[in-house]
Amino acid sequence: MPLPVSTLARISAPPRPATGSGARATLSKMRYYPAQRRPVLLIIFKGMDIQTDYLIVGSGLAGLFFAIEAAEGHSVAMVTKAEAAESNTAYAQGGIAVVMDSAQDSFAQHVQDTLESGAGLCHPEVVELVVREGPEAVAALMDLGARFSLEPSGELSLGREGGHSRARVVHAADATGREISRALLAAVARGKLKIYEHHQALELLGEGRCWGAQVLDLAAAQVHRFIAPFTLLATGGAGQAYLHTTNPAVTCGDGVAMAYRAGTAVGNLEFMQFHPTMFYQPGGSSFLISEALRGYGGVLVDRQGHPFAERYHPRGSLATRDVVARAIVSQLRESGDECVFLDVRDQNPAETRRRFPGISAHCAGLGIDITADLIPVTPAAHYLCGGIKTDEWGQTELPGLYAAGEAALTGLHGANRLASNSLLEALVFARRAWNHARQQAAPARPASLPQWRPLAGQAPLSGRVESLRQQLRRCLWEEVGIVRTTVGLERACHTLDGLAEESEGLYRHHSLDPALVELRNLALVAQLIAHGARRRQESRGAHFNGDFPRRDDQNWQRDTLIRAAC
Repeated sequence: MPLPVSTLARISAPPRPATGSGARATLSKMRYYPAQRRPVLLIIFKGMDIQTDYLIVGSGLAGLFFAIEAAEGHSVAMVTKAEAAESNTAYAQGGIAVVMDSAQDSFAQHVQDTLESGAGLCHPEVVELVVREGPEAVAALMDLGARFSLEPSGELSLGREGGHSRARVVHAADATGREISRALLAAVARGKLKIYEHHQALELLGEGRCWGAQVLDLAAAQVHRFIAPFTLLATGGAGQAYLHTTNPAVTCGDGVAMAYRAGTAVGNLEFMQFHPTMFYQPGGSSFLISEALRGYGGVLVDRQGHPFAERYHPRGSLATRDVVARAIVSQLRESGDECVFLDVRDQNPAETRRRFPGISAHCAGLGIDITADLIPVTPAAHYLCGGIKTDEWGQTELPGLYAAGEAALTGLHGANRLASNSLLEALVFARRAWNHARQQAAPARPASLPQWRPLAGQAPLSGRVESLRQQLRRCLWEEVGIVRTTVGLERACHTLDGLAEESEGLYRHHSLDPALVELRNLALVAQLIAHGARRRQESRGAHFNGDFPRRDDQNWQRDTLIRAAC
């Protein structure tokens, strides 16, 4: 459960298909509308025991890639709280950073770019292994049917993004994630994997070892036990903890929260990366303007069309995301405007539309021709550089539990992720986690595992759940955002401690509904983000505290690890 400040953990630096039994009766069905966040479930019953060799929570790139490997000769269950295609992966525009042209690029250059972007917190040995194993992992993805953009010569089209010294981003126009999801879901459909859509994981099972998870079946209003000797958390990030985010509605920090409550270390949560260029549309849905557009030649300008990013960094619009996001914040404070603009008018119009069909079509639908007009943009929460601590094989501190993708802290990203390294990390660590897990002997199942205990309480008022959700999102945005202060972080910790405590109380004393489950996870992760940020008394990568504006390697060149106090 969320813990008050006095017991909120040690923060330290690390040394360098199925049969079932149980009640099935259902008094009422439930309908869940994520966009409206309507908690309408009144009573939930104990469901079945579903036993499988491998349990995967999440349906993005990491989960699907692991599942495809594991489904050869094993039973595999994947649970996802929405449709399988709804994940952060599906929304990725840029691509996969990988060395595919050795004549123009090298592993050493990719490693160096990653280390520089990570601001001293990357684990060099992890960076090296991910970069070197990247080409083989991407080749395996292509073998599964992923189709990437090609040059007229037939070679892969390689883009360049912020922080990269070379063009090395493999992409599928400006909808790479959608293409990857399509290919992997098609491959899954040909295999033996069982996907449980609209199944929301609640808690991990087991004590001293992970034995699966308690999972809410959103259609049947039942809580099933998914029992497995090996579990992979691939639940994505926590962008919904912030008021403005590029992330879809499902990204609520669920895996990080579950792992923390199970006693596993999480870390570097203060390093929430803000993408500099979300399309600015007050009251509209979020839409990312890919960094590839700046790599292609787009320039950040003010309302008068004057470039400004070069005043803040020699690389200008192609500096790393933390630098560009802070440059935009400074520019907005100076001008009083609500957004800046991306200018690609100097590029060839036909080529611009060819390379960025999705962005071009979206903007055109809002009356903006990206080849002739300025594109209004503003920063938004985008990627959680921290997560559940793992080793180089994706193992967490809890035996039987693995993590991969944005939910994991592997050591690759450090304090600030290099653009398009995220899909690369998900690929490599999904493979590594599988290669490790398949060599492990499954232990004997314990005599007993916790059962779901139905609650008879009333459903909480939907207005209260939504109010708490918006309070915590606004608090993080205002106090733990792109630029932070010590006083603001203190206020955030105090506020979020209270919100986490109230959210936990609602969860424990009211009947269950999906919006309340998400609120509980969001409140805990928001609390951990704020406490990690308050304790890091320096500025590094995505964490900038105006009261400690310099990087302090002597005291803070280390991961921020948090474990629940027992």
